[in-house]
Parts: sequence; structure tokens; C-alpha cells
Amino acid sequence: MPIRVKDELPAKEILERENIFVMDEHRAMHQDIRPIEIAILNLMPLKEDTELQLLRSLSNTPLQVNVTFMMVSGHESKNTSSSHLDQFYEHFPDVKDRMFDGMIITGAPIEQMEFEEVDYWEEMKEILEWTKTHVTSTMHLCWGAQAGLYYHFGIQKRMLDHKMFGLFWHKVSNRKVPLVRGFDDEFLAPHSRHTESPADEIHAVDDLIVLAESDEAGVLLTMTKDGKQIFLMGHPEYDRVTLDQEYRRDVNKGLEIEPPKNYYRDNDPTNRPLLMWRSHANNLYTNWLNYYVYQMTPYVL
Repeated sequence: MPIRVKDELPAKEILERENIFVMDEHRAMHQDIRPIEIAILNLMPLKEDTELQLLRSLSNTPLQVNVTFMMVSGHESKNTSSSHLDQFYEHFPDVKDRMFDGMIITGAPIEQMEFEEVDYWEEMKEILEWTKTHVTSTMHLCWGAQAGLYYHFGIQKRMLDHKMFGLFWHKVSNRKVPLVRGFDDEFLAPHSRHTESPADEIHAVDDLIVLAESDEAGVLLTMTKDGKQIFLMGHPEYDRVTLDQEYRRDVNKGLEIEPPKNYYRDNDPTNRPLLMWRSHANNLYTNWLNYYVYQMTPYVL
């Protein structure tokens, strides 16, 4: 599919080397088509890595997607250059009058803080409320999912006694729901977190449908019955080496960390990581764009 991004975005060249069709702004202007408008609120510290991962995940559909990257105003990024942010990102006040077909709210490495302690929580609440009226369907990832469940349904996250880190098996439920169409009965997905949104509290909300969960890692995927709010607790967008990089970063810091579970061949960190979740990740984003964004959104936003 053609993903429309700004011409100079660094991820564009990498995607093109992977034979993913990325359309620049000049060519998109000559297409007689209404593209799907997707906003990505990128809260991750390594924003360029996340840009690449999410654009790759959105690349498996014939739809033309126009991506707008957003950032919060109440936080200064320490790991991404200000020039990159100034060139490729919009602040929420600059886009709040626009309508979007879909939105992705990423995770953030702040899960061990209370929501109210996060320096941009007030702005985050404003954005979460705004999605109800300005976005057809919103996908919340990891901490973004915990924040969304807390804001919309009052489900408080809780600390785990150990980091949920690695690949975990999940069982599909409610198979007739289009978001998990084409999924196997059981599948692997990456997790990297110290907290969880309790499964029993999620199941207790009448408006939430649980679509995939794990005996070990808890609920992975749940959504509101109308599909407007989708909550994904893991990181299916991760690259092959993302968990490996996180593991080696923590080892180099001298932190007590176990190798990611089910990730290395023979559970040996000297072996190359196994990529065993990409097909379901692609399927998830394709289903979301097709059934909850493209088929639900009005032609004229």
C-alpha cells in the first residue's frame, strides 16, 4: 500500500529498501483518491524507531494512508533531536480541529509512575477525550492502553512482581469479531512492561470485549463493542531485535533482568532472536484499518 509521509522522513528510505510503497507528498497530490487519515501520538523515547515499526505495520493494505505524527507539548524529548520533531511532528493544539479516520497512541516508559504524576497527564486526558469525537477508531498500545483503560473505564494499573518480558502465548476468544479474523487459535506476541491492567476488571466492563489473553501475561487485546477504542497491551509492532536491545541495555546498566522469554533459540541470548509474531501483527493492523477505519469512516471527514 502507499504510505504518505513527508519527503525527508528518515524512515522513508528504509521502508523503500524493504520494497514498501511509500508515497511522497508531490506524488500524493496527483492521486484522485481520499486517503485514510491516521494520527500517531508517539510517546516513545526513540521516536524514529517507533515511526519505522508502526509505518511498517500499516503497510499491508491496498489503502492509501496519510500519516500525521503528533507529540505532547508538556514533555521535552531527550532521545530525539528537536530538528526532527520540528520538521515531522505536530503539537496537539495544531491538529485538534481536524478529524481523523484512525489514531494510534503508543506506549511510554513511564508505567511505574502513577498516571497523575506524568508531566503531560492533563494534556493526555484532553487528547483521550478528543478521540471520542474526532477519531473514528483509536488503537492504544501498552502504556497507552493502560492510560486509555484508566481514563475511559477507571481501571487502575497495578505493579507486577517481575517484568513481563519476552514472547507469550495468547488464546483467541470471540473469533467472529473482525479484528482477530484470520488469527490462529494461539499466537505469540511481545511484552515489555512492569505493570498490568487487571484481567478481572477488564472482563467486568460490559462495554469491553476481550479478544485475546494469556494465562501468563493477562489480557493482550480488548476493545469497546463499537470498535472506537481498541486496547493492545503488548508490542506486536516490535522489530526482531527490539527486545534484544532492551535486554542488553538493562544488562549494561547493571540491572537485574532475565532474558526475554521464548525469544532466543534455546533461550540462549548469544543466539539470534527468533521472529515469530510478525504475521499476526500484520494481520491485526490490516484488520483494524479495513474493518474499523476504512469501512466505518465517512467519505467526507
